[in-house]
Amino acid sequence: MFCVLAVTVAVMLGQVALRATAGAQDPLDLPSVAPLGQPRELKLPNGKSQRDEIVKADYKKNLQDAAELVELSQEIRDELQQSDAYIVPLKTVKKLEDLEKLSRNIRGRLKRN
Repeated sequence: MFCVLAVTVAVMLGQVALRATAGAQDPLDLPSVAPLGQPRELKLPNGKSQRDEIVKADYKKNLQDAAELVELSQEIRDELQQSDAYIVPLKTVKKLEDLEKLSRNIRGRLKRN
């Protein structure tokens, strides 16, 4: 029984060694890898960091969306002041849905960064 186990282990080790030597490449051909726990920094063709450019674009979009939120909320306030207590125009409900969508988009971008 020990002999069969020893032969099996030897065959398995031989196969592992063959796979290791068959798959070996020149170390210069391997892609660069970041240390564990740290993502590799991607660069754009112009040399800038991709992550930095995404953060800047998100910041600009957040400012635009925030300005639109302010405008929508003022319009909603005005429409609610003009309407009856029991009747709300459908246009106002649509604006409220747009306001929610904008706030979700801003929150999503902030969580991502």
